[in-house]
Amino acid sequence: MPMQTHAGEPGAWRRFDLTRVPSPCFVVDEARLEANLRVLASIQARSGATVLCALKAFSMWALAPLVSRYLPGVCASGLWEARLGREHYGGIVSTFSAGYKLDEIEEIVRLSDHVVFNTPAARDRFLPVIRESGRPVHVGLRFNPGLPLGEDAKYDPAAPGSRLGTPLEQITAESLEGVDGLHMHVLCEQNLDPLLATWDHIAPRIRALAPRLKWINFGGGHHITRADYDREGLVDFLARVRRETGLHCYLEPGEAVALDAGILVGEVLDLVDNDGPNAIIDVSATCHMPDVIEAPYRPALLGEAGNIQVRLGGPSCLAGDVIGRYAFPARPPIGQRMAFLDQAHYSMVKTTTFNGVRLPALAVWNSETNALRVVREFAYEDFRARLS
Repeated sequence: MPMQTHAGEPGAWRRFDLTRVPSPCFVVDEARLEANLRVLASIQARSGATVLCALKAFSMWALAPLVSRYLPGVCASGLWEARLGREHYGGIVSTFSAGYKLDEIEEIVRLSDHVVFNTPAARDRFLPVIRESGRPVHVGLRFNPGLPLGEDAKYDPAAPGSRLGTPLEQITAESLEGVDGLHMHVLCEQNLDPLLATWDHIAPRIRALAPRLKWINFGGGHHITRADYDREGLVDFLARVRRETGLHCYLEPGEAVALDAGILVGEVLDLVDNDGPNAIIDVSATCHMPDVIEAPYRPALLGEAGNIQVRLGGPSCLAGDVIGRYAFPARPPIGQRMAFLDQAHYSMVKTTTFNGVRLPALAVWNSETNALRVVREFAYEDFRARLS
């Protein structure tokens, strides 16, 4: 899971008329998304690795045809994402869950090309289901390298005591019976150096196990589409792993697919003066951008400027539903539109209807043609359907 500390890049969004969409609304720039996909496709072509889109970060399936034009498949975190991947994306569906349910595993096997288990015990429990299916499903085992390199322990799968992946030192030849590949995911919004450090830490053990395997999956958290990412170094690294081990390499970027490709539009509903001006807006941290509270982080605001500091908060009853203080040239009037940057990944997939707060609409814009389409608006029935 990401910390979402990236500031975002205004770029073409300065030209977007925020009044063209309902409020609140996620807007994704399909031209920027395609630019990111081209970068990832280039990494794939030049390194020989396979790059999959992580649905847990970006699963706006209205854009599945565009994603599938560049990437050969998706990775899923359970049954429903696997089903979404199979129905809308096609290609490879690679599924990992920290814990599978017995009444779901048969359908997961039917939908997936790779099924990755968190422990050898889970593999033992469900491997017969895979074999009985008759499908050529690749079996994976997630390992934990035990080298914490993340900035925040709650976002670091390699932190001490992590439940994610079997510690590498516990994986034996017997652990790999019926297993085709090893999977790890330990990065979070990081450049190449932590991946190289992790490889140096695990390489001797992986080389020893490699003759029993077909592939290794380096998971997600790679900020490949960020301007300062060492892409040439990544290509060289992936090719080197293949030469040294004979294993095919997989990557599962999520945030990198939609980095800087979306905004969240909102508008001012009211103002309260208490320790300075407080603007209540129809964008909620707790309902629409939960990482603002969980990480925490302060999302960048499009066009922020001025000498008036205004605290922006959502309409929910949670006292801590506060996004942050932002600079304005004057007190924003009721109805003023604003947009938070870099909100296509993770924010969109984490929304809730707590307090009956309206879910943001979903729109696709093309910064090259200026074409816009609102692909989904949510109504009371969507809120009601989540309850009983």
